[in-house]
Amino acid sequence: MAKNTNFYPVILAGGRGTRFWPLSRKKRAKQLLALDGKQTMIQQTVARLLPLAPAKKIWIITNEDLRPAIIRQLPKLQKQQVLAEPVGRNTAPAIGLAAFLLLRTDPDAVIGMFPSDHVIADEKRYRETLERGVELAASGPNIVVLGVRPNRAETGYGYIEAGALYQGEALRVRRFTEKPNSERAAEFVAAGNYFWNSGMFLWSARTLADALLEHLPKTAPVLEEIASKFGTGRFGATFRRQYPKCENISVDYAVLEPRSAKGERESNIFCLPADFGWNDLGSWTALHEHHNSKTTPAEGNLISSEGVFVLNARGNYIHAPSKFVAAVGVRDLVVVETDDALLITTLQQAQDVGRVVKYLDEKKLHRLT
Repeated sequence: MAKNTNFYPVILAGGRGTRFWPLSRKKRAKQLLALDGKQTMIQQTVARLLPLAPAKKIWIITNEDLRPAIIRQLPKLQKQQVLAEPVGRNTAPAIGLAAFLLLRTDPDAVIGMFPSDHVIADEKRYRETLERGVELAASGPNIVVLGVRPNRAETGYGYIEAGALYQGEALRVRRFTEKPNSERAAEFVAAGNYFWNSGMFLWSARTLADALLEHLPKTAPVLEEIASKFGTGRFGATFRRQYPKCENISVDYAVLEPRSAKGERESNIFCLPADFGWNDLGSWTALHEHHNSKTTPAEGNLISSEGVFVLNARGNYIHAPSKFVAAVGVRDLVVVETDDALLITTLQQAQDVGRVVKYLDEKKLHRLT
């Protein structure tokens, strides 16, 4: 794909990454950490997209806490295109604002919505899939979702039920199902026509704006008003005053579910299989599994430290870069040390680390969040 196309990647980077506490904090969230290589997660996300779109067409939507660090980490991006939400309002208002902004300058714009913290193994295949998705999104009032073929009955992801083939490898979408229980997840995997919802979408700015006007009639005009002030001295004040009026809702609930209810043939929603090695690194456990799949360390121990001694220890993730670590007779532990905090949990319980942050917020221990 040439860089002079109408493709605009929009990266959503406002999350706190609470399940990666204590490394992930309000001002240094998961997407700003180098969890998989030397580059941070958001730097990797931008680098993957630059062959498809120049830096001047990449937008990032984040929050006030993270914006300064993101600008430092991504010096090639235009600062005015790193937008900080005054309050968090979930993905529908965030991506909707981008749609109304881009419509003003490029009525043929095609938006790609990307989380800022994914890992992609085959970047060439990833870009080829996106090229096909952009083509499909530009050809009509179509919504394209990248779906990951499930390899287990995961309850932490939403699922896409796919129907008939459409123009090659694309599949019509029948319905979306939010995070199912383990029994339903097992049924979905066994059925063979379900995909995990990766959270990556493609649509023209006009298609998305029209969908928001239809399905979020109170929020869409607010976003239009904010967008109308972009590039003027009134933008900041309008953004701060109006954005809190938006509904707090995900794009899945706001647009995809009501659109899919129109039926497989009428919804114009399509799934492209994401066969490029995808991982969203949602927890310390997922990070441990990811690194193990790449390096197969001795006894499954991943230990970042000044020095290490291991005896009868297996399957541990230990991050204590400034300490000598001795792991004796322990298994399946997650231990993460920072200057002011120490996390000790198990691989089985690591999904619950976000509850620590909730507790710290309730107790107003803000220095630790």
